[in-house]
Amino acid sequence: MNNFREVNDDILKDWLSFREETELCFINDEDRKHTVEFDEIVEKILRNVPKQNKKYVEKQLNLLNDNFLDYIDYWNEKYYRNGFCDGVQLIGGCCDK
Repeated sequence: MNNFREVNDDILKDWLSFREETELCFINDEDRKHTVEFDEIVEKILRNVPKQNKKYVEKQLNLLNDNFLDYIDYWNEKYYRNGFCDGVQLIGGCCDK
């Protein structure tokens, strides 16, 4: 049997991807207050870096951004996956009694 608590390619991964592509792509005013303004931050940093180091610093900042997004994606999936499993266990426990 599949362990749904583990982050894998499975039906829960498909559901999370579907939710991300439909509901979660619409942001409201409150969501906008909490966005990471990566492009603005990079621009400010690069303005203060010597010309000979710009390409290297920009590459490292892009790697940092990619790494951060992978990190957030993994932990969000793990968080929601475990919440879903907890909910199923609660419902199952109520039905057993």
